[in-house]
Amino acid sequence: MIGKLAGRLALAGAACFAYGALIEVNAFQVRRVSLPVLPAGSRKVRVLHISDIHLLAGQRARRRFVASLAGLEPDLVVNTGDNIAEAAALEPLLSDFGRLLAAPGVFVFGSNDYSAPKLTNPLAYLARSTSRHGTPPDRGELPTEDLRAGLAAGGWHDLNGGRITLDVQGVRLELRGTDDAHLHRDDYSLVAGKPASVDLAIGVTHAPYARVLDAMTADGVQLVFAGHTHGGQVCVPGWGALTTNCDLPASQAKGLSRYETAAGSSWLHVSAGLGSSPFAPYRFACPPEVTLLTLTPVPNG
Repeated sequence: MIGKLAGRLALAGAACFAYGALIEVNAFQVRRVSLPVLPAGSRKVRVLHISDIHLLAGQRARRRFVASLAGLEPDLVVNTGDNIAEAAALEPLLSDFGRLLAAPGVFVFGSNDYSAPKLTNPLAYLARSTSRHGTPPDRGELPTEDLRAGLAAGGWHDLNGGRITLDVQGVRLELRGTDDAHLHRDDYSLVAGKPASVDLAIGVTHAPYARVLDAMTADGVQLVFAGHTHGGQVCVPGWGALTTNCDLPASQAKGLSRYETAAGSSWLHVSAGLGSSPFAPYRFACPPEVTLLTLTPVPNG
């Protein structure tokens, strides 16, 4: 009896692994969400949030999905980093973005925009955060400056320590961003301060660490975009994520939530991302995704 049970459990485990590694990892989807945060009478603003592509040049299914995103025709693109997993993926990525680069957009970088991933024990993510100071010498450098130039060539704005104001669909937006907090490259003082007279203040960061979210919320930023968590990547059905690989609660590992602090609150949207490390190409109960977030006027009354 025990032997049969063990055999069935092993078979179920193998089936789950095969599903996650062969099917769900390529089950790309577009999450659609609406958020009423604009002044009454404003036009809707459709924001495409892209994160954590972790592209390898040979990943044809992922590339096809990325190439299809221009067809969504967003009003604004927000890219929260970790775009490539090898230098050879740079040109394919920019090619697949295609005319999406001509849309208004902003970007910040994650750790895998600076250095290539390294083989590690996936279970380590459950025990502790993999945060570190800077890029370790044992990791290959990625063409960061070429990536920056390629994203900016079509007009996307670099928010790694930057702050800008944009008019999108007649709505005045202020956007500020930090470099990657996971590598301790963030310096919020570069963009600190209360928003100017705008319709909506937006924060952009790769890894949603509390120190960044707290600072943005205290300054009156109303909506923050982040990535990094992969939504937990391997989730428990009916329970959710087990880790965020940062100090964000697992309950906020993906999607839209309210971020509460003693100084106030803001909306937080965390993308579950499109990819994963090439050394852990597996997802379970957490499909790869982008989000089309439609900002709408606050209802009257």
